[in-house]
Amino acid sequence: MRRDVRILLVGDEGVGKSTIVTSLIKESFVAHVQHVVPEVTIPPEVTPENVTTYIVDSGAGPQDRPHLESEIRKAHVICVVYSIDSPNSFDRIPTFWLPQFRQLGVNVPVILVGNKIDLRGGQVTNEALEDEIVPIMNEFKEVETCVECSAKMPLNVSEVFYFAQKAVLHPTAPLYDSRDHVLKPACVSALKRIFKLCDANKDGVLDAAELNEFQRKCFDAPLQLQELEGIKDMVREHAEGGVRDNGLTEAGFLYLHTIFIQRGRLETTWTVLRKFGYAEDLRLTESFLLPKFDVPYDCSVELSPMGYQFFTDIFETFDKDQDGALKTTELDELFSTSPGNPWASQKFPDTTLVDDTGAVTLQGWLAQWSMTTLLDHRTTLSYLAYLGYPDEPRTNALTTTRPRKVDRRKGKVTRNVFLCYICGAAGSGKTSLLRSFAGKPFREAYEPTTKMISVVNAVDIDGSEKYLVLQEFGSKYEAETLRNSKKTDLADVIVYVHDSSDTNSFSYISNLRQQYSLDHIPTLFVATKSDLDLAQQRHEVQPDVYCRRLGLQVPVAVSVQAGQTADVFHAMCSIAMNPHAAIPGGADRALTASERLRMYMTFTALLGGVSAGLVMVYRSFLRPGGTVLPSWTPHWATWLLGRRDA
Repeated sequence: MRRDVRILLVGDEGVGKSTIVTSLIKESFVAHVQHVVPEVTIPPEVTPENVTTYIVDSGAGPQDRPHLESEIRKAHVICVVYSIDSPNSFDRIPTFWLPQFRQLGVNVPVILVGNKIDLRGGQVTNEALEDEIVPIMNEFKEVETCVECSAKMPLNVSEVFYFAQKAVLHPTAPLYDSRDHVLKPACVSALKRIFKLCDANKDGVLDAAELNEFQRKCFDAPLQLQELEGIKDMVREHAEGGVRDNGLTEAGFLYLHTIFIQRGRLETTWTVLRKFGYAEDLRLTESFLLPKFDVPYDCSVELSPMGYQFFTDIFETFDKDQDGALKTTELDELFSTSPGNPWASQKFPDTTLVDDTGAVTLQGWLAQWSMTTLLDHRTTLSYLAYLGYPDEPRTNALTTTRPRKVDRRKGKVTRNVFLCYICGAAGSGKTSLLRSFAGKPFREAYEPTTKMISVVNAVDIDGSEKYLVLQEFGSKYEAETLRNSKKTDLADVIVYVHDSSDTNSFSYISNLRQQYSLDHIPTLFVATKSDLDLAQQRHEVQPDVYCRRLGLQVPVAVSVQAGQTADVFHAMCSIAMNPHAAIPGGADRALTASERLRMYMTFTALLGGVSAGLVMVYRSFLRPGGTVLPSWTPHWATWLLGRRDA
């Protein structure tokens, strides 16, 4: 919310602009004031809205025009002052002043201020004032309200500036159509979303407990029983269908906010909107959707117990038929307070577990969010906001893990969600392996993978549930991923898949390993299509010998079509939890690509230092005449450098 307000007073000569400012400051009438009083700064602690307020006076003469136009462009709100005893000063508002603001390209709230009501004879009703003002407000939507005052008495002077502040801090224009006297569509949409989030049991009404929670969240105070009944009585009387089963319906909720706005209590509606993350354009702010959450290098992000509890609760809330799964209509309703299903472009729900009807099970739902949090925690953070995570800070729903290198060094992995890259030649059965892991049926027809596929499922390891994410890149993205050290450092396991019935399949894997630096990643080899005849691979050694030379277990033979997966997914998860035993060439190679680069640079620097030292030592052994000392000196130097042929 804005922390300062700049109020400009304009109007014809003699209407009392400067006198209004001095009456506010002096709290009494000052008969003789200068033509234009200097700018006044009011500190936040003495204003109701707790913002710094700048009050700027102006003149209306020809000599004042350059200064006036400059100030109009800088103003946050403009008070157009007219004099009650000068009808011409009022008539010039729609014919001169308001058109001039538009001509200058200025679109800020405008307050009409009728000064010198002490000079009016007789009483003027609100209806009479409305008859004068409404035609102007209908033509010029920037006009927020009209306030009448007297700088002489003084009367309503502070109210002028209060309404001016409110026009900036709690503007009408984004919320309410003053011509048609209805809430604007964006405001209706935002309030409907807030209503849905507050309707905890999703029965379509806000009961006493839900209204109290709403009141506590927005205004830090519960509703008294008498207040609550008064609100419901008013809604019953004026809004058809606004109360049902002794609770407030969506229609009643919208009616209340319409009344707040019509009665000038915009701060109430704006307080509600801002508590739920809305900015002045009635969009959720980026700072609300994505609060600060730092992820240290080499760490990953997982849901915390509170995060898992929230997603469990929301699943059970929207599982209306209580069948333990969310069908499409239930998912649509669940995501109705968000931009939509975040996985719509990812072939969801093929990415996780579903029941026989294709509805997402609770296990599949939690697994999907575990994968999303691992791969893109910002999506999870924003959807926690969209779906109404109840506690602050919202980042408590996430947790960062210990760095992978620390886990590998200690030999004890503390994480619960693991990322596994699946690599291999086209047609080797990678996609079938992923579909099997997600509980999907085998497909006979071959479909080349053109974009990245990610699936997730839970794996039981010694009675503890872990989530395993499998990723296949497709030919288009495989090289891009494997050459990027930042991406390969994220992998907990890499699985090389070859078709055991295709003589050329294993060579692809061997070439892949030669081409990219991947030996720091715990590794598993898998031989697919074991139901078919085993083919001799066109490679210098066969896969089992190749694996033994690397110190790894021989390829796990599987047949997805025959339903024989040999518990390969358990093996992947076990390797992620015990990475040392699966590092090609031994555990001492379990350094990330970036770590190896840093070690290389450090070693190079040290080697350079040693070499420089040798040059100096060698020179010190030269005799003045330039002859070299005994022949053991170079041997000593080569020994110091650590050469094996020394």
